[in-house]
Amino acid sequence: MNIKLLAIGKTDNKSLQALIDDYTKRLSFYIKFDMEIIPDIKNAKNLSENQQKEKEGEMILSKINTTDQLILLDENGKSFTSIGFSEELQKKMNSGIKTLVFVIGGPYGFSEEVYKKANGKISLSEMTFSHQMIRLFFIEQLYRGFTILKNEPYHHQ
Repeated sequence: MNIKLLAIGKTDNKSLQALIDDYTKRLSFYIKFDMEIIPDIKNAKNLSENQQKEKEGEMILSKINTTDQLILLDENGKSFTSIGFSEELQKKMNSGIKTLVFVIGGPYGFSEEVYKKANGKISLSEMTFSHQMIRLFFIEQLYRGFTILKNEPYHHQ
């Protein structure tokens, strides 16, 4: 199985990007992982929230293949413990999915079209974090999930 993370907008903070790169490298020992950045929408200030979500949604959906399983990182999604998330990853791998795509949306969330295409939603927390920080948190949780599956000492009970 391949895992892909789609995110809107680049990471401006170099320290944060260094941590994202570190966990991406660590993750590569367990699974094929790619992160793809969808550029910020130009002139977003001139658009309504819905117009921005629609434009971002079109760009997100253009990156999805028909065989991909799409999971949205969404505040209203299902919450997992780290062990529960690792078990969910194992189920996805066992099911024969070729590519599992996780998406971090823009500042206003996702368009209705993206919600309709999604196969599920995951919430990382009830708190609100910047879209740049969520990338790090999510990639770290992917890494943690695979270390749990391999019974490695990274995660402590």
